[in-house]
Amino acid sequence: MTIEEIKDDFNTFLIEELEIEPQKIFDDARLKEDVGIDSLDYVDIVAFVTRNYGFKIDKTKLKDVVTLRQLYDFIQQYA
Repeated sequence: MTIEEIKDDFNTFLIEELEIEPQKIFDDARLKEDVGIDSLDYVDIVAFVTRNYGFKIDKTKLKDVVTLRQLYDFIQQYA
């Protein structure tokens, strides 16, 4: 899966499921500070990634993911 496919898929999830405003979604956006992801959203993200990419995110590794670009790269690495 290409990084562009992951970005499109994940960004659609953010907009439609987490109701994130599209203007908040850009590669260098920080998940908590810029996008507004909270702890409950992380649960939804883990479920989405498991369902759509076939692997479960190790929450300890997710702590090092700060930006959307890092999250896309993380998903691509394991998908």
